[in-house]
Amino acid sequence: MEAAAASALTKEVVLKLVALLSEKHKLSKPLKDDLRFIRTELDMISSARDSHHMMAGDPSSSSRRPQAVVSMEEMRDLAHDIEDCIDRFLPCVACEGEAAASSVLRRVKTAVTSTRSRFAAEIRKLRGRLRDAHERRANYDVQAGGGPSFSAAATGAGSPPAAADGDLVGIDKPRQELVELLLESEPGRSGVISIVGFGGSGKTTLARAVFDCPAVVRRFPCRAWAAAPEHRDAEGLLAAILRQFHTAQNSIHGFLRTTECLIVIDDINKQHWDAIKSIFHRETKSRIIVTTSLQSVANACSSGGGYVYKMSILDAELSKVLLMKKVFFQGCSPELERGSTAIVEKCDGLPLALVSVAKFLLGENELTGNHCTQVCRNLGLHMEKDADFTKLQQVLVNNYISLSGYPLRTSLLYTSVFPNGRTISRNTLIRRWLAEGYVQCQYKRSDHEVADENFRELIDRNIIRPIDASNNTKVKTCKTHGIMHEFMLHKSMSDNFITSLRDQNRSKFRHLFIQNPASGSTLGLNHQHTSTASDNVSGSEKFRARSLTIFGNVEESASEFCRCELLRVLDLQECNDLEDDHLKDIHKLWHLKYLSLGGTINNLPRNIEKLHCLETLDLRKTKIDILPYEVIGLPHLAHLLGKFKLGKKDLKMSELKKLLPKTCKLKTLAGFVADENAGFLQLMAHMNELKKVKIWCESTGADSKSLPHISKAVQKFAQDGMDTTGVRSLSLDFGNSTGDFLGSMQEYCYLSSLKLRGRLSVLPHFVTSLCGLTELCLSSTNLVGNALSNLCKLRYLLYLKLVEADLRSFVIKNGDFPSLRRLCLVVQSPVLPTIGKGALPYLVSLQLLCKDLADLSGIKIEYHDCLEEVALDSMVSTKAVETWETAAKKHPKRPKVLFLKRIDPSEAQSSVKYVAADGPMPKKGPSIEFSQVQLTQNMLQNECIIRSVQSSSVNKPNSALKKIIVSEPHQAASELSSAGNGAMPPSASICNS
Repeated sequence: MEAAAASALTKEVVLKLVALLSEKHKLSKPLKDDLRFIRTELDMISSARDSHHMMAGDPSSSSRRPQAVVSMEEMRDLAHDIEDCIDRFLPCVACEGEAAASSVLRRVKTAVTSTRSRFAAEIRKLRGRLRDAHERRANYDVQAGGGPSFSAAATGAGSPPAAADGDLVGIDKPRQELVELLLESEPGRSGVISIVGFGGSGKTTLARAVFDCPAVVRRFPCRAWAAAPEHRDAEGLLAAILRQFHTAQNSIHGFLRTTECLIVIDDINKQHWDAIKSIFHRETKSRIIVTTSLQSVANACSSGGGYVYKMSILDAELSKVLLMKKVFFQGCSPELERGSTAIVEKCDGLPLALVSVAKFLLGENELTGNHCTQVCRNLGLHMEKDADFTKLQQVLVNNYISLSGYPLRTSLLYTSVFPNGRTISRNTLIRRWLAEGYVQCQYKRSDHEVADENFRELIDRNIIRPIDASNNTKVKTCKTHGIMHEFMLHKSMSDNFITSLRDQNRSKFRHLFIQNPASGSTLGLNHQHTSTASDNVSGSEKFRARSLTIFGNVEESASEFCRCELLRVLDLQECNDLEDDHLKDIHKLWHLKYLSLGGTINNLPRNIEKLHCLETLDLRKTKIDILPYEVIGLPHLAHLLGKFKLGKKDLKMSELKKLLPKTCKLKTLAGFVADENAGFLQLMAHMNELKKVKIWCESTGADSKSLPHISKAVQKFAQDGMDTTGVRSLSLDFGNSTGDFLGSMQEYCYLSSLKLRGRLSVLPHFVTSLCGLTELCLSSTNLVGNALSNLCKLRYLLYLKLVEADLRSFVIKNGDFPSLRRLCLVVQSPVLPTIGKGALPYLVSLQLLCKDLADLSGIKIEYHDCLEEVALDSMVSTKAVETWETAAKKHPKRPKVLFLKRIDPSEAQSSVKYVAADGPMPKKGPSIEFSQVQLTQNMLQNECIIRSVQSSSVNKPNSALKKIIVSEPHQAASELSSAGNGAMPPSASICNS
């Protein structure tokens, strides 16, 4: 872990060294020699870091010796000091070689001349420190390798014992669902059931509960269980399975063709599955269940008629049930229950974490709520040192070291900058990674492509939880698992990687944050520090931080922004008390690449033009409506986010063009208001790298002067796309005018995504003629059936969203939308479009968001063989829920029935949004008391009763609690919610694996 923090040394540092060594700087030969030495040392430190983690799984490795850890920490600090020195000398390596150097670079070169001797002295000192470090490594016999202070434990321990009754919380519903799949599957159908989720979420426990269920035992008397990690190759795995069948046959292939059996393969990986999948051919009579932590592996195993069950987390009430059963079995006082709430929040519904904390608490002589709170405050330390957390630590460490490469591991550590439990925007995270230099591109790919791939890998491994999906199925927002966040933050603080700005030792850390207690819950207890911002730190001391993130109030700390002179990221979007005056010296942050501001900011300072390196400027939450012209001239600006005008200044085109840098790098302009000032619209023609544009039209009347400019700008943007590939997105909001001006648009344009909001008389031919259009959203257009029928010409469309008052006259016929995967209809009328048989043959997701929906409304989901999920408004009636769940159960793929909650927009003209909900019509009720649950302990039994239930898992906490108190024994455990492929509902889960 110590080595991962050193991965802040990116290719950018080496590039800066190369720039310094170029002839134009005319450095002295001794200085050049020192720089070459240091460059080589950086490569060696990187190699040592690689060896450090390659040996992580070897308990006998010398990397576990204390002196090896100390040596690696020293090399890390040296690497950081080198980076600091280089950054202060040459802030913007991206500008090296540009023909027209900016005033900033000219100042830098002047500074190089005037301070060359001091810079040379610092480099000479760093070289001496490196030599001393090597001598110490030799003197103390520290090998070139090295490893973390803990080792990765091997996963899988053979066939696990049956889970104790006390561990089975919330298991009834998922067990029933999977057992029904096994018992109702047709003979000869080889669909594989994949159980996927984060380590410790209960995958193995659920698989074992299904494996041991009496009804399953009767149906499959011939059963086998195998733990994949115990076998190096497929032959050993298959031989272990065959031995459990006690057969004379020596071929599992022949045995499976003639015998109906059940096989569970725990913790399978892609290599094992690729090697054995041919054995489980379609003609087999056997059934297979696999567990895995990788979504991609689960999808591969269950392709071709299989089923993926995605584990979820326990809700707060079920978490308390589990704690009560493990710790508070003698009752719980109000004071103790209050302390237990802190544990529930910190463990974030992960059963293994709850069980681990429970074991630790059992060792206390007298347990109080205050002690529970203290345990939460120091949970990271307990996880590192106490034996009760060994299994949990192994799971967390394995999740970390299994990641491919140090940039990805550091990117994961970086997520702990955000408060525990807070939703993180995917785009924000990726842009911050890029600004920090934590993305190292290889081959012929862009940095953004690599960052996007890294994010997908973290999602695929279920290390971070997807919360909300965008239209094209990419994850839009995410969260880190609460206990994983705790683990990462503790290690980051131990390694001088992340800490609070109020920490008295903050000057040594790479990333700083402020989280006020009021802005979070007890989840963030370990973010709080007792020292004030000015304690024990000289007022002239400089910080080495590369990022500062503030949630809540900045208070007196605003004066310390400019002491972080090497900042690359300044995220103030969630800062509640920032004032315009706090930004007056922001131009001194020469290295700043990412800047976001919050709702208390009204104006940008004019000197923002001096932020030469700025790549992302996020003003979406501010009150800024007039953008200073100087912003457009920033040479590296790639993402400009907000809703603003360019001002009332009337400039000629020749003057406007001078505002832009020679090579405009702007990729995202989302967005601006098009009014009588056509400045932005005219500049768009010269923004050659634009990929995403959002425009609000403030014009009134068809004769508005701005409409021709809008039409021309949109035409140019769309036509430029003909020479490109990939994402090219346009969003137009007509406001009080109409979008009929689009009727004059020419054909032969390219857009991959188009969103139109506002009145249309007819569907513009421009829309249906777009090449490459895969995503289309029409909102409040007032188009009716005949006009919408032309949409069926879009043969390559993958996603369609219609937000209209009435869609009853829209008819989708046989053969229409032959590529569409996702259809979202947001309507007021409960009468839905008519969808004929043979239409939408590849539909995977159907979202019908109408709170007045009473039944199926004529939708026949059996027409759609590929359907995996149906999403309904959370306010639909109970009758509608039951009708849809019954229909889903009868469908061959048993699509999930999910629920989305309507979020009214803050702005009157904004579109309505929906987010994932726990279930339909959530009701408020009293929190469960531990004493009540105590009465039901003897009612909880590990017996699987097969009964007719809906296949869709819906989280109903209040009805579940009633079942715990008044139901028969087999109904005692609460229902769980299971998320299907691509679905993001936060819901409950089962106990630890």
